[in-house]
Amino acid sequence: MTATTAGVGSGIASGALLLADISGYTGFLDAVTIAHHDDLLGGDTVPAAYPLISTLLDGIIDRLTPPFALVKLEGDAVFMSGALDDTLPRGTELLDCLAACYAGFRDRLGTARELWSCQCDACVRVATLDLKFVLHAGSYVIHSVGGGRELAGPDVVIAHRLLKNRAAEVLGTRAYALVTRPAMDRLDIPDGGSTALTEPLEGDRSMAAQAFRLG
Repeated sequence: MTATTAGVGSGIASGALLLADISGYTGFLDAVTIAHHDDLLGGDTVPAAYPLISTLLDGIIDRLTPPFALVKLEGDAVFMSGALDDTLPRGTELLDCLAACYAGFRDRLGTARELWSCQCDACVRVATLDLKFVLHAGSYVIHSVGGGRELAGPDVVIAHRLLKNRAAEVLGTRAYALVTRPAMDRLDIPDGGSTALTEPLEGDRSMAAQAFRLG
């Protein structure tokens, strides 16, 4: 395999790995599916929750591309990568990019709630949705699967495992950006205003990270 830059061609790359994950997504859609079972079974009406989720995911992608490139959608998460070159913001500018994405998410969610027609116990749970980010940096393999681009490797696994972390418990909010130490160092991100965490990985391994509150 040949070396390449993040998001270009196929081979081995180094870059930023970003996951934007909608907290509360699974419980919300499960509740809506049960509450609106008859609508879905009849096929006549699509509950508003489904296009809302699509709108929220589209908003995340629109806000983050560029500087990041979409890898794929993973249910309630958007997986993206970014090259470690001049196209990717550094330091507080990168944190501002994530904060702007979060603000856009809250704006879209607020507008949807104002227009929301169904007030059943399931649909009102839309208020529980929030957004979190995991930002890591490392190496990965880019390969083609079914005509699409897939990223694989230990650092990709680490980024995904860090979606389950203690940041919400420690910060007291589900709106945060968890930035690993490799991402902090390679993207020149200052740790001011953040909280240091050490998250367990597989076996005896762990990852040092900083948690930044959003909103």
